[in-house]
Amino acid sequence: MSMTKYTFIALGLLFAPLLGAGAAETTAKAAAEKAAKEASVTESIAYLTKTIPALTEPQEKRSLYAFLGGVQEQAGLYADAVKSYALAAGIAAGDAPGMSKKSAEQLVLDAVRSALSSGDTATADSYLNSAVRSSKNEQILAHVKLYEQWSALCKSTGSAGNAEAIAMLKTYSTLPSMKAVQPQVLLTLWHITGEKNWANTLKKQFPKSPEAAIVQGSAQLLPAPFWYFVPRVGDAVPEVEQAAISESTGPAVKTAGESAAEKASAASEKVVKQQLGLFREEANAKALVEKAGAKGFKAYITSEVRPSGNKYYLVVVDENAAGTIAAELRNAGFDCYPLF
Repeated sequence: MSMTKYTFIALGLLFAPLLGAGAAETTAKAAAEKAAKEASVTESIAYLTKTIPALTEPQEKRSLYAFLGGVQEQAGLYADAVKSYALAAGIAAGDAPGMSKKSAEQLVLDAVRSALSSGDTATADSYLNSAVRSSKNEQILAHVKLYEQWSALCKSTGSAGNAEAIAMLKTYSTLPSMKAVQPQVLLTLWHITGEKNWANTLKKQFPKSPEAAIVQGSAQLLPAPFWYFVPRVGDAVPEVEQAAISESTGPAVKTAGESAAEKASAASEKVVKQQLGLFREEANAKALVEKAGAKGFKAYITSEVRPSGNKYYLVVVDENAAGTIAAELRNAGFDCYPLF
C-alpha cells in the first residue's frame, strides 16, 4: 500500500486478498486474511487484537500490528492506530512473508498522521522529533516536512496564524524534493485558502490522484477532526457541489418509470443529518454548536462510544426538507459529512 494515499484509500483495499494460501500455523498473513472475513470492522479489530499476542515471531507480530493500525485508522480510531503503529515500529524485525513492506520510519510517520488526524499535536510532535528527522530517505523527509506544517495548522488559533504554514506549503508545492507529497500539499492549500488555482494545479499535475478526485467532488475526505477544525481563510467547495449549488433548487421531477426498488433505495440512502464535528471533549463540541448557532444553524450534540471504549461527541444539524443544508453549511464556512 502506498504510504502517500493514507487518508483516501477505502477500507476494502486494506482487506484486499493476499496472495497464497494461509499457513497451518498462525501467521500475520493468515490472521489478516481471517480478519477480512469477519462480519464487521469491529469484529475484525477484536480478532486482530486477540491474535497478536499469540504470534511468536517478531516479524509476524510487527506486520500484524501495522495491519491493525491501518484498520483502526480507516475506522476513525486514531488514538488506537497511533498505539498500534508505534508498537510495530518498536519491534526490531523485518516484514512478515506476504504482508506489506513497512520500514520503521514509515510506521513512525503512520503514527504521526494518526495523531494529527485526532488533533493530538503533542504526540505527533514527539514522534516528528525522533530519528525520522535525520532520515536518509528523501520521501521520509518530505513527509516529515509536510506533517510539521500540518501540526502547525492544528495548533493555529485563527486564519492569521496560518500565514507561516501556508507560505511553507507554497514553497513545498514547487520543490522537486517534495514531489512525494505534492498532491497532499496542493490539497491542503486548496482546503485552507479556497483558491481554485491549487485545485487546478492538482488536477493538471496529478489527475489520477485521490486528492484530485476530492477537489472534483468524486471522493470525500474522511471526517477526521484535522480537516474540520484547521482555521481556513476561504471556502474550498468541490466542483460537483459548486455545480449543484448553482442549479435551481426546485422540486425534483419524478419519472413515471421509477421502479419500487429505486424508490426503496432512495429512501434507504436519504441523508437525515450533517455532521459538523467529532470531539473527545464535550466542551469543544459545545463551542462548535455555539459557533454554528451564531450563523443561524440549529446544531446539537449526540454521543457515541467507539469499540476502543472512548466516548466521542458529535455535532450535527438535521437535514432540511429541500436537502440543501450541506451547501448552506459549507457556504457559511463549515465542513460537514452526511449521516444516513
